[in-house]
Order: sequence, then structure tokens, then C-alpha cells
Amino acid sequence: MEGTKTMKRVIPSLAILALLATLVVRPAAAQSRYIVRTNKGLNSVLSLCLFANCQVQGSLDGQIGQTYLVTSTGNLISNLLNGTVNLLEALLGITSIEADRLLPLPQQPLASIPSTLSNNIPVNYYGTVVISGYVNQPATQIIRLSDAQQGFNLTGTGIVAVIDTGVDTTHPVLFPVLLQGYDFTRNQPGASEFLDVPQLEPSNVEGSGTEQPVLVQQSSAAILDQSSAAILDGGPYPAFGHGTMTTGLVHLAAPRAKILPLKAFSANGTGYLSNIVAALYYAVQQKANIVNMSFDLPTASPSLNQAIAYANQNGLILVAAAGNESTSAAVYPAALNPSVMGIASTSNTDQLSSFSNYGMTDVWIAAPGEYVTSTYPGGTYAAASGTSFSSPLVAGTTALLLQANPALTQSGAATAFTHAIKLTPNLNHGRLDAYQAVSAWVNSKGN
Repeated sequence: MEGTKTMKRVIPSLAILALLATLVVRPAAAQSRYIVRTNKGLNSVLSLCLFANCQVQGSLDGQIGQTYLVTSTGNLISNLLNGTVNLLEALLGITSIEADRLLPLPQQPLASIPSTLSNNIPVNYYGTVVISGYVNQPATQIIRLSDAQQGFNLTGTGIVAVIDTGVDTTHPVLFPVLLQGYDFTRNQPGASEFLDVPQLEPSNVEGSGTEQPVLVQQSSAAILDQSSAAILDGGPYPAFGHGTMTTGLVHLAAPRAKILPLKAFSANGTGYLSNIVAALYYAVQQKANIVNMSFDLPTASPSLNQAIAYANQNGLILVAAAGNESTSAAVYPAALNPSVMGIASTSNTDQLSSFSNYGMTDVWIAAPGEYVTSTYPGGTYAAASGTSFSSPLVAGTTALLLQANPALTQSGAATAFTHAIKLTPNLNHGRLDAYQAVSAWVNSKGN
């Protein structure tokens, strides 16, 4: 009888062998990346790669053991994408195989240098010295940030994870609230932006005392020394500083909330989908409360959908940029409502930004996203435009809601933010009013 049972176990294995053998094709030279999901753990993916001539690079979801990054020099996995997945699901437990993608960070041209960068009068902001142009910029006044903070005695709480290009870990404004974070582009602890551009690290730059606002890569204006500006001007680092800026806007709204920087993008402005997926699972494991995602994908992703669902199930509140394509077409993760709140951009005159996506598919509310001033690598400041910079203002305000009532959930935050300034139906519930949102949440039943 035992021999019979053994034979029964061997037959399915032979069937798998036969199936995979029929799919083997001539290997291609290029190395391809895939995100493989399974309900039978690592062994099922190893079995797949044993016959598919692929390599398991590691788990993307930590101890959960259901999502893996796989690389291959052949075309077998591509063939599996074309219709064999259902059969493999029955045999190996593989539920999806998705080509990994290299995604661009949204970059919006900046036409001029805003006056906020010249307003460098030092002021105290909850224990750190900042420039007045950062605290008293139009965006904070438009959303009534100070009213929300002072009216309810709120400074933010919890952990806000920021999935981006990393951060200036030594920035004097951000350093007190930064957690160590993780660099998924290098698979190591820490999330310094300077690792991509080491020649810009303050210790490697000879300051000349000529720091002044200048246009950088036409997508931002920053207060830079001439030697630093020369490195960035026309160079291959269009997204350098993006993460420090989004982090600074979270901090502006919630100055006492902790921030977990998760580096999934490089200074060249690209990042792999697999790094974003891994960052979401990591945020859960590090007990984050809120996640800011200042990026968008043009098409849906099974692995991203699963990571979003897992984060929601574990109580994380997710905020994402609605995108800069000036369209109502769905982009992700903003379109994954009600699991994610998508944030559009408005101007300083309360108009929909010309570049911003719009419509109820992508947008829950909007927030100022034009000429927004924030922190920048090197302990300095910069200004930029885009929904990338609208989203962290909402994420930071969410940390105020969390302090006002710790029972905050994704649906509770979404409901609170519906108390907004009505502008146009294209912006769904309207433009963020931090005071109204906090007031509504404080006076609600907290669910």
C-alpha cells in the first residue's frame, strides 16, 4: 500500500515534467524579471524554476511566502503568461506570473522659481528651525493646516511610510522623525538618496557660499550651491530629491509623526514594480499606519493589487498620487478605490491643475500641487509641481486624524476627507480642507 501511495505522488510530478518539457524554447540572451505568486510556498516556485531554467531571487512578502521575484534568461515564463497558468495552479499552486516592470516617476516641468524659496527667514517649527517659505507657503494656507494643528492641538502620530527615491537621512528638519527605512534598489537597510549620487553628498561638495534658488532639470527649483547645480543640470538624475520632498510634505502636515522612508526608485527616475510590492509588505511588517505613494501605473497589476489588499487588511491607510497625465483614464494604485485614496492636484487659485488627472476613478480629493515648497537633499529646500506633492499633504493630514482618534481606518479617513471644499465634479469630493477633515473626524463616532 505504501508503494502504491508513492507511485500516486510520482505521477503528478511526471505530469508537471511533461508539461514543462513541452514549453521549453530556445533561451533568449536578455535577463527577464517576473513576479510569481503561489499558494504553496517557496517549494512550488523552486519546482517551477527547476524545469523553467529560472532563478528565485527572493521573497517579496517576507515570511508570508506567497510572492517571489524570479529571473530568467529564457522565454518559458513568457509562454506561461499566455494561457498555461490555470493548469499550473492545479499542479504547482502558481496563482499568477507577472512580468516585472520598470516604472517612471512622474516629472512635471516647472516654469519659474517661486518666491517661497527666497523667503528664507528662519522660524521655529515644532522644535526645528526651518525657512518661512516652507511653513507659510500658499499650500498650507489653502488647506488651513495651521488651523487644524492648533485648533485641535495636533502634531500627528503613528508611522507614515513613504515609498519613493529615499530621503536625505541627515536633513536637520527631517532627521528627528526619520526611522531607518529600507533600500529595495540595493536590498539593504537605510534609504539615503545620496547613494545614487554620492558626488552630491555634503562631505563631497566644496561649498562656495553661493547657495541660491535655481531650476534643476526643469522639473524643480532648489536652493543649491553652484557646484551641486552643475552636477544636476542636464545630468541623469531627474528624480534626485523627489523622496526628500515628499517626505518633507508629510512632515509639514504632521511634524511629530514618524516617517519610514522606503526606497523603491532611483535618482534616474525609475523603479521596479517588484520593489514597490516589497515595500508595501515591509510597511506592514514595520507596523506603519499610513503609506504615501507618489507614483502611478497605467495598467493594473495582480501583485500590486494583492499587496494593497494585504496592507488594508492589516489596518494601513493608503494614499496615492492621481497622476500627471491630464486624463480621466484609470491609473494605479489611485484607481483602487476604496482601498486607496487617489489625490489630484490644484493650483494656488483653487483650480484643477492642467497636468493633473481627474475624475472619480482616480480622484478621491485634491490638494495643492503647484510650486509646492519642501525639504531637499543637502539640508536645503526646493519647489516642484505634480500630484506627487499633493498626495503627501493628505498622507500627513491623515496622521493628524490618527492622533485625533486612533480608531482611524481607511474608510474612516476617506469619509473625513469628504468634508472638503467643493470645486468641480472632476475632483470628486473637492479640495482638501485639513480643518474640516479633522473636525468631522473628531465629531464622528470614529468608524
